[in-house]
This record gives sequence, structure tokens and C-alpha cells, in this order.
Amino acid sequence: MKKWICWLLAVIITLALSVYQRRTGPTNPKRVTFELNGESYPVKLPRSGVRHDAIVSLKGLPADTEAQIHYRRYPTSDEYTTVDFTWKDGVWQAALPVQPVAGKLQYYLTVGGKDYPADAPVLIRFRNDVPAGILIPHILFMFAAMLFAVYTLLLLITRKEYSRWLKITAGTLFIGGFILGPLVQHVAFGPWWTGFPIGTDLTDNKTLISFLFFVAALATLKWKHNKWMVALAVIVMIAVFTIPHSMNGSEYNYTTQQLGT
Repeated sequence: MKKWICWLLAVIITLALSVYQRRTGPTNPKRVTFELNGESYPVKLPRSGVRHDAIVSLKGLPADTEAQIHYRRYPTSDEYTTVDFTWKDGVWQAALPVQPVAGKLQYYLTVGGKDYPADAPVLIRFRNDVPAGILIPHILFMFAAMLFAVYTLLLLITRKEYSRWLKITAGTLFIGGFILGPLVQHVAFGPWWTGFPIGTDLTDNKTLISFLFFVAALATLKWKHNKWMVALAVIVMIAVFTIPHSMNGSEYNYTTQQLGT
């Protein structure tokens, strides 16, 4: 197999994994379809809010729609507060009260006399705004680490030299996951690291687990069966990165008024 084909396959696989993670993550907007007068109106409800703005917009709904939003702090036993949507700039809008860093609200909507979403209320977590100059490099390095890992595996499968790309993968993962990642975490929520041994943040822990397998692959590079360690490292990386991003992350405790993980 030619190397350009390996690159093409690596890009396709990496894009597929990225789309899957994006669509299944707890910060990805919740997709809800409203049914009004025989018409369907798909809307995305936010599950991540910055601490200067938390607007829920119902784009596309008719101007004569009656809609309310019901919210309460999470996790608490507070009573739900109900607010009517207002028509502004051609869109139905309602503002949620901004919460402390990592604070969460639980909310659902009533549109045309029917509650949405029908399965469970939406959870929205608040964070500080992360500058693009920090967030974009982090995303690019993590995307590149996955791309290089898959390419390394394809080189191994096609019996080509892979040690150079194994080292590049480990270096890229270290920069994206242990330099830029903690920086994003710090700006967004305060702590630098919330994984083992400090906390239980799955995002930090899955990065740590993946990196340790690549360290093992590098440490056994001269071992005659190193290809199996490399294959295992890449498979583990793919497996842990299919875990939705930001699962079990930082959460504000309204009882203790402290940030937890």
C-alpha cells in the first residue's frame, strides 16, 4: 500500500472518530424537534454556556408560538423557575441565569403546550470563555495526535518503518494533552489538572492512559515484538478517544459552594 493511501485512510478514520466524539459529547447541543400545527422544527439546545451569556434561541419557530423555559440548579432539589420566551430580532429567546464556573442548570421547554425534550431535561454547564489562541492549537494538536497514531498503525500493518511516526505521535499527544490541555482546563474552570490522582475527569484520565501506552511503546522500541505494543497503544488511543469529551468533568457543588471533579 502506497503511503499516500495510508494518509488518506488515516484522515478518513480520524475525521470519523472526531465527528463521533463531537456528536456524542455532553457539551454538544441537544437536538430537539418541535411539532407545531403539523410542521416539524428542529432546534439545537445549548449544553455549554460561557459566564457572560446564556441565551437559548428557538430559531425558525413561528412568531405566534407560545414557549416557556423551566430551569433549576443541578444537582439540587430546587423548584423549577419558569420564564417566557420573548420575540427578539426575529427569534424566540430566553436567558438562563449565569452560574459559577462549572455550575450546571437543568432545563426543559414547553412549546405549544408540550414539554421538550421528552426523555430528560437538558444539562448546561458554565465555563469561562477560552480564547481561540489557546483552544484552537489544543484541538489541532489532539486531532494531529490521533491522525499520526492511525497513520503509524497503517505503516505497521503494511510492514513499513513506523518508529519515526511513533515518536511524532507521542510528542504531539504530550503537547496537546499535557501542555495545551491543562491550559484550556485552567482558563475554562480554574484547575490545571482534574484527572488521576487528583480527580476523576474522564478527559484528563483518558489522555493519561493513552499517553502511558505510547510511552510503553517507545520504551520497547528495540524489542522484536514492539509492533504489538504499538498496535495496542493505537487501539487503546482510539478506544479511549471514543469516550465523549468532557464526561465526568468539573462540577460546582452548590451545597459546599466549591468546585469539584
